[in-house]
Amino acid sequence: MNPPLTTAESPRTDTKVHVLGVRHHGPGSARSVRRALEAIEPTIVLVEGPPDADAMIPLLTHAEMTPPVALLVYRPETPRDSVYYPFAAFSPEWQALEYALQCGIPARFMDLPVAVQLGEPEGDEAAPPSDVEETDAPEPRRPVDPLGILARAAGFDDGERWWEFVVEGRRDGEDLFAEILDAMSEVRRSVPTETDPRELQREAHMRQTIRAAMAEGHRSIAVVCGAWHAPALAVEDWPAAKGDAALLKGLPKVKVAATWVPWTYGRLSQESGYGAGIASPGWYDHLWTAPDRVVERWLTRVARLLREERLDASSASVIEAVRLAETLATLRGRPLADLTDLEEATRTVLCFGEETPMRLIRRKLVVGERLGRVPDETPSVPLQQDLNRLQKRLRLAPDPSQLTKVLDLREPTDLERSRLLHRLDLLGVAWGRVTHVSGRGTFKEAWELQWTPDLAVALIEASVWGATVEDAASALASDRSDREQDLPALTTLLNRAILADLPKGVETIMAKVESQAAVAADVTQLMDALPPLANLSRYGSVRQTNAEMIGHVASGMLARVCIGLPLACSSLDDAAASAMFDSILRADSAVGLLDDESGLASWHATLSRLTDSDRFHGLVAGRSARILLDARLLDARESARLMNLAVSTAAEPPRAAAWIEGFLRGSGEVLYHDDALFGIFDSWLAGLPAESFPNLLPLLRRTFGTFEAPLRRNLGERAKRSASPIASSTSLATPAANLDPDRAATVLPLVARLLGLG
Repeated sequence: MNPPLTTAESPRTDTKVHVLGVRHHGPGSARSVRRALEAIEPTIVLVEGPPDADAMIPLLTHAEMTPPVALLVYRPETPRDSVYYPFAAFSPEWQALEYALQCGIPARFMDLPVAVQLGEPEGDEAAPPSDVEETDAPEPRRPVDPLGILARAAGFDDGERWWEFVVEGRRDGEDLFAEILDAMSEVRRSVPTETDPRELQREAHMRQTIRAAMAEGHRSIAVVCGAWHAPALAVEDWPAAKGDAALLKGLPKVKVAATWVPWTYGRLSQESGYGAGIASPGWYDHLWTAPDRVVERWLTRVARLLREERLDASSASVIEAVRLAETLATLRGRPLADLTDLEEATRTVLCFGEETPMRLIRRKLVVGERLGRVPDETPSVPLQQDLNRLQKRLRLAPDPSQLTKVLDLREPTDLERSRLLHRLDLLGVAWGRVTHVSGRGTFKEAWELQWTPDLAVALIEASVWGATVEDAASALASDRSDREQDLPALTTLLNRAILADLPKGVETIMAKVESQAAVAADVTQLMDALPPLANLSRYGSVRQTNAEMIGHVASGMLARVCIGLPLACSSLDDAAASAMFDSILRADSAVGLLDDESGLASWHATLSRLTDSDRFHGLVAGRSARILLDARLLDARESARLMNLAVSTAAEPPRAAAWIEGFLRGSGEVLYHDDALFGIFDSWLAGLPAESFPNLLPLLRRTFGTFEAPLRRNLGERAKRSASPIASSTSLATPAANLDPDRAATVLPLVARLLGLG
């Protein structure tokens, strides 16, 4: 618990308050803070951070605590309402807290509590102080960029580069914080007075925390805060305590909890979107850990990375890059090469001017892929603890880099891994996603895995469903099935529950699927519900699921589809026909996976009825004919006959175009490689009367225009090579098996004389 804040009008004159203004992350700031604390020998250390997490500070020096990590403060009722406070080994606040714990002196956070920051309704403005009339409140000023102001005054065009040059690149802390205090005081005097209520409350709370430390009798207080706040915490410039107390009086609060979570260098970078981010955490880590020869060590790491990626990086090139970086620093008036100099030298010498290797270097070295670790004793929800146990048992450690893991479902360990990942996916903990895996077997499953710190919040949110991953996923699946009425959504949920191996959830969902299927009147819904069930049937033997139960439900759905599909396909407009086209495609793929011979025969018989282009939309009729052709239930002559009927001169052009599109849509590559299909289409096209071709040409262009240009060129070249399509094995010519040898023999002498053969 935090001590009560004193309201003394002025601080004790015999107390020394040392204000160390820093940037949230930086090796120079961290090193300077550590040296300053050793010189100050404070009796208490106060750090800008959430007082709600004071109980978490002792874990900072635990043997298993490995930065980068972050303090997570959240509302247990709504975990999405949360705030992260990330730390790295080179964070000044981390070094200040570590120093205090190692020396056995008290350490506290002093920022405005998160319980207060989350206490106000979203979008509401903080109430003005009680002694200020609302009409007199000044207009909020625009955010100030203090580093930008100081950088421009010093001749720099970038505040980050100025700070790195002045602070982070130096290795001594002598007079650093006095200079920062003076500089920030000048900036604050040169800009409009702070009017943001939240910022005023934050600084008031920090001063009140310092007053409370004074009231406890501390005579040397070290205050580590953001450089911008340093002037507001300098004792000589403090406002009256009553004013600070008035600013903080009556602020609403909510219940919050705090814990440590692993963090990544990628999340520390500015690209992650966090306000306290830095562009190059990997580089800062190098500056923090490299005791000497910073340039040489860095470029050696670059060369090692390039060699691991099988790119040339010789020792001579490293030496040349070092010389170039040092020369650039000298020309720019810097005592030591910075990251800009090193990147230019690396691009010129080691990457030969190419940008692609530089992107690799920035991702793996400049930003870095390190993932922190927190002790097992860290407070966490039971669901998180269960996941930690499963990760250790299954040897599936979280990794911040994206990696692909192929699981062999015939192996017990890989099958358990698959079930865990599917359960987490069902809970909304998106650690991985299933990707395509090469090969024909159903026993392989590929996952793209990448652990991100945000998953800690997702786990806390999911913890309301149960204390273990299995119980939580099963409860969530059952709850969704109770609230879901859409049959395709239910079968999709059933598919996910079976892949996750949730017997209780599957039983509940299966009962709901059967009841919904029994009353469903929409044929499209029934067709869209088939693919998830077919997928389960396909994986049944590998995942040890009850395929017989699934097949029974799927067969019942298929029977109802076969009965109702012809009626559902009648009188469709273009938009409805396009939707039905997609549903038929998905249903056909699903039926092919089901182990139901009678159902497959019924499906093909239904499609045979749909090939009538006079009764049904051309898209549906054309695709039905194509499916039957691929299934070897239509021969070449019958396919050509249906095509002639669909695009005859008596047919309306839009209807004919739809039939051709339905027959060939998405089949450009198949048309080119399948001799039978190409022969049917080529023979039909070559046999068209000359007067009909101009009328059909726009219809054909509509379909072939959807093919890629290289494919259209290949089809044209193949048609050109086809010397006599009418005589091909798939043409409409009379088969050789019907030839009468005796009649042919009577004309052979005449043919021989005509050809001059005697």
